[in-house]
Amino acid sequence: MRTATVTRTTKETDVEVSVDLDGTGTSSIDTGVGFLDHMLDLLSRHSRIDLAVRAKGDLHIDQHHTVEDVGITLGQAIRRALGDMKGINRYADVHMPMDEALTRVAIDISGRPVLVFRTGFRHSKIGTFDTELVREWFQAFAMNAGVTLHVETLYGDNDHHISESCFKGLARVLRTAVAIDPRAKGEVPSTKGTLGG
Repeated sequence: MRTATVTRTTKETDVEVSVDLDGTGTSSIDTGVGFLDHMLDLLSRHSRIDLAVRAKGDLHIDQHHTVEDVGITLGQAIRRALGDMKGINRYADVHMPMDEALTRVAIDISGRPVLVFRTGFRHSKIGTFDTELVREWFQAFAMNAGVTLHVETLYGDNDHHISESCFKGLARVLRTAVAIDPRAKGEVPSTKGTLGG
């Protein structure tokens, strides 16, 4: 079973994340940040990764700590659930349309964390959500999942659609990259024989 549960408790947040990489895309999300909940629900649905997230944070200050720590914890949970990574596809890329927005997302489950994030927003807020936190979440996720992740929005006008295309794009590349290739079952997908070095 490729599952994991990770908890993270600091003076700023208390987060628990559970994942099942071989799930059906069911989710139970409650972070206290409505827009983040929406994005994580999309991520679960389109990746087919079962996802449970509970977070309590210092929202009386702002949403930054909660958003970042959820990204950290989810990244750690996915990395743990991947185990020895034997048989995974490892690589994936997609062009994800969301109405007028189009985002290209590519991933390498390399064990070497890198984020290239070339996405801009027209406004500082989506409702009460700071748009700069989209990048913060992706940064926290990529560093802790141990993935090389490229996210580039080619064009778009609506900030909600732009964000959604980023999260849905991540979902689709995760769905492919974490899947087991039956032709390579039991093999680490690296000429080195190991990932992360």
